[in-house]
Amino acid sequence: MALLSLSLDDEHASLALRERVALNDEAAAKVLRTLLSHRNINAAVVVSTCMRTLVVVESERFHGAIDEITSTLAEVTGTELAEFDNALTIHFDRGVASHLFSVAAGLKSVVLGEFEILGQLRRSLERAQDEHVTSNALTELFQRAIASGRRVRHETTIARGTTSFAHAAVEAAFAVDAPDDLHAVVVGAGQLGTGIVRSLLQRDGVARVTLCNRTIERAQSVADELGDSRVTPTGLDALVGTLPTASLVIVAADVSSPVLTADHVAALSHDVTLVDLAVPHGIERDVARFEHVTRLDITTLRERIDRALDDRRDAVNQAELIVREDVEKFLDDQRARGAASQVAQLREYFDSVMAGEFTRRASDLDGLTTEQAELVHSLVRGVVAKLAHRPTTVLKDMAGTDQGVRLSEATRVLFGLD
Repeated sequence: MALLSLSLDDEHASLALRERVALNDEAAAKVLRTLLSHRNINAAVVVSTCMRTLVVVESERFHGAIDEITSTLAEVTGTELAEFDNALTIHFDRGVASHLFSVAAGLKSVVLGEFEILGQLRRSLERAQDEHVTSNALTELFQRAIASGRRVRHETTIARGTTSFAHAAVEAAFAVDAPDDLHAVVVGAGQLGTGIVRSLLQRDGVARVTLCNRTIERAQSVADELGDSRVTPTGLDALVGTLPTASLVIVAADVSSPVLTADHVAALSHDVTLVDLAVPHGIERDVARFEHVTRLDITTLRERIDRALDDRRDAVNQAELIVREDVEKFLDDQRARGAASQVAQLREYFDSVMAGEFTRRASDLDGLTTEQAELVHSLVRGVVAKLAHRPTTVLKDMAGTDQGVRLSEATRVLFGLD
């Protein structure tokens, strides 16, 4: 069984396409169930964040699996298949581990080393486990990637300073002139929205924060957790009413359509900064035509963050080295485990042939004494053991090499192993 990953990320896919293909929890679960209904996919994990939608599967046929993944994403998200042309980042086998470990290390994030991706990977694996669509191999791959990501943050300085996407978004927003008694509005009470509120409360000059969410109970729960009187929880229907006094609005929720439009901000008489972190976008792009409106989104944030994080580049080489080490260790362990399994299968094959022959020729041994029969058995077992010794030793010694892969495949075919 081989590994394949397919993603739509900022390497090849536009922000607009990534927004359309972004999956909430319900859609991600539907994608998982649909993928496993196809004949080329045996296990799957789906990760969908504001920056990427990543699908990792076990499959025996790469091209068939790619077609099944893209058709599933197109069906669930209502996207034309043609839009995926030249927009996919695809990895096979070794490349899957290298890519996923790099993602977990924060090397593929808007903010180098940001820690939120580790929780996103963990929740994605848990969702696949809840849907009973993952496998031991995929589970170990994700667990090892998460562990490697933690190691990178512990052993390098890549996680120094602004390591949270939420923190970085607030920093970028405050690069725009803001009043001393700022009223900030945050839409979304999930992990990202909660992180943004925390970062806002740590800033000087933030007088109050309105937390808008679809369910006011969730917003209230976050407000209770934060324990700061400046935080006011409301329902999403109160958003427009907050605009006359808000100088900063950050939308950080999964929404099906923009919650702020040009009509909503057209009549405002003060400067306002609108930060769109929603997937798909939660603030109409057209709002930027007004002189009193500054609109930031993931793309503009990335440009600002890249300029602000130049000092963290020194840690990238060290982080990449750790990722390479951990990937090699993971692959070596997988190969050794595979070789051990095949060696066990080969020995079982020899033992079954020997046992079958003893059973078939039992009548020919009836005239032998117990000692003579045992001598014959011992002789045959010794010959079989010597014949099996070299192939099993070579399979173990060559595990993890190109020649080992060829020998393993040849052994599987010659002896009819699974």
